[in-house]
Amino acid sequence: MTSEESGRPAWQVGDFEFHSRLIIGTGKYESFEQNLACAEAAGAEMVTVALRRVNFDAAKGPRLLDVISPERFVILPNTAGCYTADDAVTTAQMGRELLDTNLIKLEVIGDERTLFPDVPATLEAAQRLIDEGFVVLPYITDDPVACQRLEAMGCPAVMPLAAPIGSGMGIRNAANLRIILETVEVPVIVDAGVGTASDAAVAMELGATALLMNTAIAHAKDPLAMARAMKLGVEAGRLAYEAGRMPKRLYASASSPLDGTARF
Repeated sequence: MTSEESGRPAWQVGDFEFHSRLIIGTGKYESFEQNLACAEAAGAEMVTVALRRVNFDAAKGPRLLDVISPERFVILPNTAGCYTADDAVTTAQMGRELLDTNLIKLEVIGDERTLFPDVPATLEAAQRLIDEGFVVLPYITDDPVACQRLEAMGCPAVMPLAAPIGSGMGIRNAANLRIILETVEVPVIVDAGVGTASDAAVAMELGATALLMNTAIAHAKDPLAMARAMKLGVEAGRLAYEAGRMPKRLYASASSPLDGTARF
């Protein structure tokens, strides 16, 4: 029996426990209401919010968090849009003041075209934030060594990318993800690049703890249907991982035993 079937939490990070293995973002949707409907259809318990891109001031118009309530979802603030360690640390500090949480998804971008992380700056910012008491979930390349270093400094999870943010290309380097999964003990949350439910299933079949996605749902022709599909893809992939797939063979293997068969 899986943890999901037993009712036990499937995984945890910091003091937070989750049954859902799907985290979604809060950008690119047609409305806050559509975003909420997709979060519900996906079964998400945690959503991530870009601190530099969301309105926290009621005087400036509708606010995302009035619709996607912190009373209903665990809010994971992120430092999207930061290109230096200093900017990321300052943004995280702002998020802690505004949202009263030590959780932070750390993003320090190093390249505007690919939006790949700046690994040295991410490592620097992660250490500084951990020293300040933050629970740091770092977005990082699919680099096993970087993930090992982030775990060693105290990150309670690592978030390697599957492909460039918003690309929908799916798992580009399954071998690196497998190495990461074998060499770190903290939860591995595959982040960025998933395009459809089969991509989600592949990531989970590899053994990922959870997935974070945004564009794949928000930019689908039918976001609500895709949110449901992603939920099922994550669940199917995790169940297949726990079941353990049969070994691949070059040649056929008869489905029925040959011993004792009638001969004519």
